[in-house]
Parts: sequence; structure tokens; C-alpha cells
Amino acid sequence: MQECRGFGRIDMKTAYIGGIILDGTKDMVPQKGKTVIVENGRIADIISTDELVPSDCRIVNLRGCYLMPGLINLHVHLNSGGKPSKKKKEPEDYVRLAQIAASNKIAGEGVRALMRGYANTALHSGVTTIRTVGGISDFDGRLRDEIEKGCRARLQAEKEGASRTSSLPETIRKARTGMSRIPVGAAAPEGIGALLRGGTSGETMSGPRILTSNKGISVPGGHMAGSLAYSVSTPEEAVMCVRRIAAERPDLIKLMITGGIMDAEKEGEPGVMKMSPEIIEAACKEAHNRRLPVAAHVESTEGVVAALRAGVDTIEHGAMPTDEMMELFKENGSCLVTTISPVIPLALFDTSMTNARSMDRYNAGIVLRGIIECARRALKEGISVGLGTDTGCPYVTHYDMWRELHYFNVFCGVSEGFALYSATLGNAKIAGIDAETGSIEIGKSADFLITAGNPLESLRALRKPKMVVTRGVAIKDPIVRKNVEMEQSLDSLLRYGYEDLDVLLKKGTGR
Repeated sequence: MQECRGFGRIDMKTAYIGGIILDGTKDMVPQKGKTVIVENGRIADIISTDELVPSDCRIVNLRGCYLMPGLINLHVHLNSGGKPSKKKKEPEDYVRLAQIAASNKIAGEGVRALMRGYANTALHSGVTTIRTVGGISDFDGRLRDEIEKGCRARLQAEKEGASRTSSLPETIRKARTGMSRIPVGAAAPEGIGALLRGGTSGETMSGPRILTSNKGISVPGGHMAGSLAYSVSTPEEAVMCVRRIAAERPDLIKLMITGGIMDAEKEGEPGVMKMSPEIIEAACKEAHNRRLPVAAHVESTEGVVAALRAGVDTIEHGAMPTDEMMELFKENGSCLVTTISPVIPLALFDTSMTNARSMDRYNAGIVLRGIIECARRALKEGISVGLGTDTGCPYVTHYDMWRELHYFNVFCGVSEGFALYSATLGNAKIAGIDAETGSIEIGKSADFLITAGNPLESLRALRKPKMVVTRGVAIKDPIVRKNVEMEQSLDSLLRYGYEDLDVLLKKGTGR
């Protein structure tokens, strides 16, 4: 039996030996002396190293590396890569770009190719499941279906004893894009690398598991209205909009209840209520009648309370907590999805780096404080708190999920182990897929992140995976093209923690 040295190879049965298991449970501890058997994309067995490995298994020797569940990112936008714009974009700019992508066939295919590349980047960074919460038209759902089709084709190939690679020949990539003269790799312009990595739809398509809301629902003048969300003005329109989205077979419905940081009109007033309680309630009722959970963008206390009163299932972001808010979380069984990653650069970086207004930076500080305090209070109250990155926002890339775990650790006061649990089994429970993925258990999907270092000692071990396995398909030594300048800027924030927050925010605003 040979050790695996391939990329994306497909075999009926694989035995992962010599690794240290972190199973993804809340009280996980390193487990040595175990072998994980994978068959047909699932964990078929976990045996002691004293037991004989079945003779028909291909052997993968992990040589002391750590095997854990693949990460789950609960808050993603696939239409952007996270590089800051050279100038501040206005809401109408996003509306125009989204309309072009949705209405022009060539532009739309270009955007979908970028999205495939971004999804592939997330996978290569160790994220095996993403939950997209607002996108262009039904593009996210179509990508989800392409990936599922590819997974079914690979599973069939396994059953037939076939072997394929997950990458396409360079000549095919060049022919597909028509960009053979554009440099690839480190020399590629921003976005082009993702475009070339995007692959094609069909039987060879691979990527992370995707749960999606497709396009969200907002109101006139509301957050992302016209770009990543439809605009409705009445409860009746909200019901019709939910029905329209439901026809695309989404996994959830996304509401944009309050404004955000960049579209705020006044200093000190981010997250202003935009959607009326009647519209929120009508949308939630219709979604729940169709057995679709509801996620809501909310960045003010008033907005969180209104969302919970109407029955929203997950609060995305959060705001300064109150007793009423916590009680509503508990009564509804609702969860909080914490997203520190998009706010911390806006609040702490100089405006010359973010191209934000000074008002935006001040408001970002308010939102950052609210998100952190909401998460800390929710954890104390026993409310489920998940993790998402709001990937696609400035300085939030598709390969930096590990940073959200780090921020959760240092700003919300949880251990490294609890942060890893939150990004694996905890997130799976919130998303309703814990029977399928999120932990290393017999019968579950073989979604693994394998690292050289122990993330229970340092979450930075997640930064460079040694291997990623998605539904049984292994990617050895995955390569992710990173923006070095952005990485260096973000790394400068890693030394700070909760005790530094007041000083950092005061320094950032000069107040």
C-alpha cells in the first residue's frame, strides 16, 4: 500500500494514519493512535492503530499532523474578493454592476467564473462549507448546484473504479477565458487569478458545500437594495419576494433589516432601522411556512430586537445587548452569527487605507463594540454563537476564515478549542447540517482540514493547511494566492485583544 502523493485523486477507500484527531466537539482534545477510514466520501470507520487497516485501502500517512473537521463560514458574499477599492463606491455603483452582471450574458459568465475561483480559494484555505447571504440574482444557487453535480459525478466515478484530477489543463483554461496573454500566479492582476481558477460548470466542477440565500430582501434606500437584495415596500411585496426566491430552491432567506456602516447618513447612527416590523414579520412567516430559515443583517439594538420579535432565526453581526434582546434570543431559539473580520479594519485602519470617510470609521467603532459585546453576552447567557467573516467586504478575503477564529478568541474571551468548535460543529448546528458535517464521526461527510501545528495551542496553525479533504477528495499542499500587502496590514492587528479595545477605538477616532 502506498502513501498518497497525488492531488484530487479519487479512490474507493482511504485510510488516514499517523494523525492526531481533533474531533470538533466542544470539549475536544487531541486524540492519538487512531486511523480514519474514508469510503465513498464519508467517514466509514475510526479504528485504533492496533487494528489492521483493510487491505483495499490507500494509505495517507499524516506523520503527526492534526486532522480536524473542515471549517464552516456562515457569512459569505461570493461576488467580491475583499480587495479594498481605490475610491469609495456609492450604493448606486454596486446596483449598476449587479444589474450588468444579471442582464448581460458575457458579464454574467465572467462574474460566475470569478465566484467559482473565490469558492475554490475558500476550499483550499480549509473551508469546506460556506453559507452565502446575499448575492447577484441566483448565481450562488447555480454554483451550489454545479458543485453538487460535480460531487455526484466523482462519487459515480469512484463506484466505477475511475480516477480523475480536479484541475483542468492549462490549455483548456486559456481557451475558456480567452486570456492566454494575461499572466497567472503571483503576477496575475487582482481577480484574474480567481477567474482562471474558477473552472467550468459540469462534471469536473469542485468546491465547498454551499448553503445559499441567493439574493436578499431589502427596502427602498435600504442596505444593498438593488444590488445584492431585492427592494420591497409592503408586507405583501415581501411575501411575493420570498416566494420568488423560494422558487430558486435556496437554503435560507436573507433580510436586510438595518443600514450598515458605509451607507450610514449620520455619525453615531450606524445600523438605522430601514425595514418595518410588518415587513419583517410577513417575510419571516412566509419563509417559515416554506420551511426556510431566516437570517437578518442587523447592526443596531433596535434592529436586533425587531428582528427577534418577528421570528428571525439568525442575527448576522449584532449590536449592543439588552436584557430584552437576550430573552428574545432564548424564547425563539435564535442564534447569533458574529462577524468581527469586516469591521475591525474599518474601525482601526487609517482612512487612507480603507478609503472610508472619518464618519464611517467612527461608526465602525460603534458597530465593532456592539458585535463584540453582543457575542460576549450571548455566550454568557448560553445562546448559540456562530462565526462568519462577511467575506467580500474590504480586507476580508476568501482565505482568511482563521482570522475570525482568532478575533473570537481574543475579543470574545473564548478558548482556542471553543473557537474551533464554533467554526466546525457549532456552525454546523446553527446551519442545520450537523448530521452531515462539522465533526469527525462515523457516517459523516469526509470534510477535513489537516495542519502541521495544533490549533488548540495557536489558531495561526490554521493559516496554512497541509491538506484539505472535501467529501473524500484530498487536496494535498493546497496553494492559495494571497495579497501580501493586505496580509501584512491585517497581521499588525493580531497583537491586540479585548483589553485594548477602548484605547484602540479612542486612538482611531481621536476622541
